[in-house]
Amino acid sequence: MQVEGLNIHPLKSGRAIPLETATVRIDGLAGDRRYMIVEPDGRFITQRELQALARVEATAVGESLHLEMDGRQLFASFEPEDRLDVVIWDTPVNAAVADPAVNEALSEWFARPVKLVHMDALARRAEGEAWAGTAAPVGFADGFPVLVTTTASLADLNATLTEKGQEPVGMDRFRTNILVSSDEPWAEDLWETIEVGGVVFDLVKPCARCIMTTQDQTTGERIGGNPIQGLAEKRMSADRRVPGVLFGWNAVPRNEGEIRLGDPVRVTKTRTERWPMKVRG
Repeated sequence: MQVEGLNIHPLKSGRAIPLETATVRIDGLAGDRRYMIVEPDGRFITQRELQALARVEATAVGESLHLEMDGRQLFASFEPEDRLDVVIWDTPVNAAVADPAVNEALSEWFARPVKLVHMDALARRAEGEAWAGTAAPVGFADGFPVLVTTTASLADLNATLTEKGQEPVGMDRFRTNILVSSDEPWAEDLWETIEVGGVVFDLVKPCARCIMTTQDQTTGERIGGNPIQGLAEKRMSADRRVPGVLFGWNAVPRNEGEIRLGDPVRVTKTRTERWPMKVRG
């Protein structure tokens, strides 16, 4: 097995940026989900309620951010002393906030009041203690630093969608960080620890999927195959700790380093039992 794809998403819910080489930090891939669009009161916003975020391409330039959407461009910088208390799920984070002119422009782009915030060096967030043993530092990702998926599992899902008369979907629907080429569908359920390019990742929790997987990651439209319907056939969690359909695993890096496309992926520790799934019938 080897690394088939590497991606970061500088803006949470914005477009992915494919990489050939990624720097892994304890809090995830460098540059991944370090910026976020929020309500004026600081509540986080994603494609779940603002589908147009899929049309935003964000590129970090130092501690600043270049944004492009539908031919419009914007350059946002951040001052460490300008801050806003934001909330992602139930976790408060004190983040740097863009200046009013940038937020006004973004509010025009999305036709609703929004603000742009940055997980800078002063911001702190740690999650997943119950799953990772100790709370893991993380940016604005939903809950864990890294998401790992496999080609074989996507192929199996697409076979199910084809059987249901639906179009296959791309891996971009799942907004993965590390895509592993593999031959056995769902083998990752038994991976407890993997090593890539000298970096150790513990796979600590399966990833429950939401309506975002039904959205085209170029336009934001809910079109094409519906992964949730396909996953419901054999990937419906039977463990109430993680309800819903599952695809991919949340992972925590245990050391830092660089990983590259083509790097071998070694499973160094396995689980004795798979995550329980409901049986349809």
